[in-house]
Amino acid sequence: MRAWRAAAAAAAVLVLAGCAAPTEPDPDALPAGVTVSLTQQRSDVAERQAQVRVSNGSDAVVTVGAVSVSDPRWTGPATRVVQRRSTLAPGAEVNVRVQLAPVQCAAGGEATAVVSLEYEMDGRAGTAVAPVEEVFPFLAALHERECVEQRARQTAAIGFAGFTPSEAGAPASLELAISPVSEAHDLVVVGIRETNLLTFEGYDPAAGSYPLGIDLTGMGRSGAAASLPLIPARCDSHAVQEDKRGTVFGLLVEVDGVAGRFDLVADPELRGRILSWVAHWCGYGSR
Repeated sequence: MRAWRAAAAAAAVLVLAGCAAPTEPDPDALPAGVTVSLTQQRSDVAERQAQVRVSNGSDAVVTVGAVSVSDPRWTGPATRVVQRRSTLAPGAEVNVRVQLAPVQCAAGGEATAVVSLEYEMDGRAGTAVAPVEEVFPFLAALHERECVEQRARQTAAIGFAGFTPSEAGAPASLELAISPVSEAHDLVVVGIRETNLLTFEGYDPAAGSYPLGIDLTGMGRSGAAASLPLIPARCDSHAVQEDKRGTVFGLLVEVDGVAGRFDLVADPELRGRILSWVAHWCGYGSR
């Protein structure tokens, strides 16, 4: 009798379990088969952009609308640069470029980025919110560089002030100007690195940078300028034609005694002048 009752109770449990409502899908989850990742190409660096890679591994067509990435290391979400809709056939993927917000230096160097993605699939529209992994780690290093730059620029105005081209065989002159704006931090501009396209006459690769040694510490600080003896590091024409990082220089600094680096980028007008000079210097263009 007891065995019969136990069997009946077990059967009742199974019946109730079978009648339980099915688990509802998470309305904020990515559609089944759709994945996202985050990357940054060399061409994105100067413009402070990144790319959300959306891959459609499903059997249905997916249309992607607004895309943004939130991360506490920046003051706001990174939003889609070109406001458009992207249609992905099954098996297709698209890289959606997003514009980074200003850096938030009060935040730590490690955090989880979260993507928000508007989509349409199988006649259903929704907005998915999900953590996004980096194709290769770059966010923590970018955050560190930009915070170093922020503290350095709170202390001094730093930038390229002029460019004087030269004839082939002689160095051009790229003027770097540094002017104190406050005593918020102690700043030493240690050196500047060559690029994939440009180097400096007398540059020692073993040193890792062209030495500058500009000291803005203590009281009574004054401005400084450096004339950088610029020469092409290479003369193959496709290096200029396909240039993306050739006029992005790494500036090595110490801020309050802590070593760091950030990118010093030539503006579009200066970049054009430098690339024209390289073509003239190397003999396949005119200045």
